[in-house]
Amino acid sequence: MKAKTLFLATLLLAAPGLTFAADKIVHFPFQNAVAAATQSGKLDGTVKFYLADNKPSGQVTVMNDVMVNRKTNAFGKQDQATCDWALQSALIGLQEQAERAGANAVVDIVSDYGNEYRDSQNYECHVGFLMSGVILKAKLAKVQ
Repeated sequence: MKAKTLFLATLLLAAPGLTFAADKIVHFPFQNAVAAATQSGKLDGTVKFYLADNKPSGQVTVMNDVMVNRKTNAFGKQDQATCDWALQSALIGLQEQAERAGANAVVDIVSDYGNEYRDSQNYECHVGFLMSGVILKAKLAKVQ
């Protein structure tokens, strides 16, 4: 009984620190996650993705503004692995929205956690003790 009480007391004292542990903002290469998702078949290649300041060649007709918010379990995992997983999930969501709208590209992709993060190479991910998340804002487009 004494050991059980001691364990519960320790857990209660440690819990507040654990809930705030490792809350941080990180940036990782966008193309690594896109390539991995395409290679694994999660993305089928029919929709192309362009971060802000990267423009597709050809005539671009912008259709709709879209946003996706994806989270994944980060407990005990490497930051980049969980962030790439959340990004891949977000890209799958964008691909589905593009296909439904008849678009073949997602352009002007930015990370947006209240403050836009624009980068031509990297995306932003928020990593916590239990969860990692990616929020993307973009435009669906038809490229000819």
